[in-house]
Amino acid sequence: METQEPDPVTSFHCSENYDEVENCRVEGRANQSIVSDLDGTLLRSRSSFPYFMLLAFEAGSPLRFIILLLVSPIVWFVYNFISEVVGIKMLIFISLAGLKVSAIESVARGVLPKFFLEDMHSISYRVFISCEKRYVVTANPRIIVEPFLKEYLDVDAVMGTELQISSGGYATGFVTGPGVLVGTAKQRAVKKYFGSDQPDLGLGDRTSDFAFMDLCKEAYIVPSYKEVPSVTKKDYLKPLIFHDGRLVCRPTPLMALAVTLWCPIGFVLAIIRMFIGIMLPMWWALPLEAMLGVTVRIKGIPPTCPLRSKKRGVLFVCSHRTLLDPIFLSIAVRRKVTAVTYSISRLSEVLAPIRTVRLTRDRNTDASTMASLLDEGDLVVCPEGTTCREPYLLRFSSLFAELTDQIVPVTMNIKISMFHGTSARGWKGMDPFFFFMNPRPKYEVTFLDQLPHQLTCNGGKTSHEVANYIQRVLANSLGFQCTNLTRKDKYRVLAGNDGIVPDRSLRQRASRIFGLQ
Repeated sequence: METQEPDPVTSFHCSENYDEVENCRVEGRANQSIVSDLDGTLLRSRSSFPYFMLLAFEAGSPLRFIILLLVSPIVWFVYNFISEVVGIKMLIFISLAGLKVSAIESVARGVLPKFFLEDMHSISYRVFISCEKRYVVTANPRIIVEPFLKEYLDVDAVMGTELQISSGGYATGFVTGPGVLVGTAKQRAVKKYFGSDQPDLGLGDRTSDFAFMDLCKEAYIVPSYKEVPSVTKKDYLKPLIFHDGRLVCRPTPLMALAVTLWCPIGFVLAIIRMFIGIMLPMWWALPLEAMLGVTVRIKGIPPTCPLRSKKRGVLFVCSHRTLLDPIFLSIAVRRKVTAVTYSISRLSEVLAPIRTVRLTRDRNTDASTMASLLDEGDLVVCPEGTTCREPYLLRFSSLFAELTDQIVPVTMNIKISMFHGTSARGWKGMDPFFFFMNPRPKYEVTFLDQLPHQLTCNGGKTSHEVANYIQRVLANSLGFQCTNLTRKDKYRVLAGNDGIVPDRSLRQRASRIFGLQ
C-alpha cells in the first residue's frame, strides 16, 4: 500500500547507522551473497498496491478490481497508522481470496514481470546483480514475486509471505505461519535460511528492514526521497519478450481510478467504432473513425492491382501486432482482402468486415487452401502465427514463400495508452473491444517494395531463405529484433499451453470476464 514519503532529515536520523546504497561499491563482489528487500529497495516504488491491483484485474475480474480500489483508502489508513502487517493482510485477502492458485501463478509469470522490470531501482539493481548469490526477503506473497525474481534476476531463493491454499487449489485469502514477513519476521526468515552464516550484503529502505540488515556483514539503506531512474532495457539480465495482461500502465491509485471511470465510456465508444468499421464502406468509415479518435497512418505505396500478368492476387506478408492487422491493411489498400487465421474466436470471425479462412496446421492442406485463395484475389498472412507486444519478430513460417512470387512485405505497428488488444490467457473475442477502448488508438501500416523475383522461390531461393529475408526486412523497417521463438514458445511461457483456442460457450466466457472467480 502507498506509504507517506518520509522527510529526508527523519529518514537520515532513522538510518544513521547505514550508508546510502549509492555509496556501495560493486567491484570485487563476484563471490559474495546479498539479501535485499523488494518494495522501495529493488523496486523504486515503496507501494505494492499496483501489483495487487493487477492480480485483482488479471487473475480475478473487473469487479474485484473496483472493490479493491474502493477500499484502498481504508487499507492505506490501516497500513500507515495502525499496522503494516494488517494492511498487507487486507490487500492479500481482497485481491486473492477465492482465486485459483493456477490463475495467480499465471499472472505472476506472464503479467507482473513487465511492471516489475519497468520499476527497477537502477542503483540497487547495479549493486544486486554484482553479487553472485542473490536472495530476496519480502512481505509480498512469495507466489507472486518468485517467478519474476528467479527468471529475470537469477535470484537463488525468495523468502516471502506464504499464502494459505485450500485442498481444491484455491487461495483462501489468509496467510500461513510465520505470517507476513515484516520487521522481526524478516529477520527470523533470513536467520533460518542462512543459519550461522552471515550474508555479505544487505539492502533495505525502511526501519522495519533494519532487523534483517543487522544480520549482514555490510548493509546499505535505499533512501526514498531521492528520484532514481529505472533500469534501461539494455541492462536487463534477460530480455523481456513475452508478457500478457490487458492493462498498459501500472495501476497506481490514480491510474486505476482513471481506468475505472473510462471503461464504461470506452466500451460504448468501442462498440460505435466497430459498428462503423463493419457496416460502412471503407471510404466512409475512415474519416468517421478519425473523428472518433482512431488514427490510421499509411506509408509507402500500396499495390492497386496484381503486379504480374497472371490473374492472381497479391500476397501481403505482415508483421503481427493484433488480430486487426488484416482489417487495417484492407483499409490501407481500399479493397477487400482475405485473411488466413489459425485460431481466433468465433465472435471475431463473425464481426470481421473481411473474409477470414481458418487453417488446419496441416502443411499440405494449408498450402492448397492458400493457393486457391490467391487465385481468387489478394491474401494476407502473418507468418509469426501470433502477436508479440515487444519490439521483436518471432520466427516466420516459410509456407507462404512457396505459393507465389508476388509478395509484398507490410509492417504493422500500433500505439495504445490504456488497454492491450491481445491476450494469451484471456478470451480472444474481447481483443478488438479492448483495442478500440483505448482513448486514441493508432495503427501504422507501411508498404515495402515487392520482393524481387530473384529473391523468391521461383527465382531460386529456398522457402526458408525467403521467410528469413522478409523477417529481416520487416524487422529493420520497424527497428525490431529478429528471434527464433515461435507461437508455442509464447503460449508455453504465458499460458502453459500451445495456444489453441478452446471452444467454450459464450456464457462460460462472459462468466470468466465479468464474474468473481
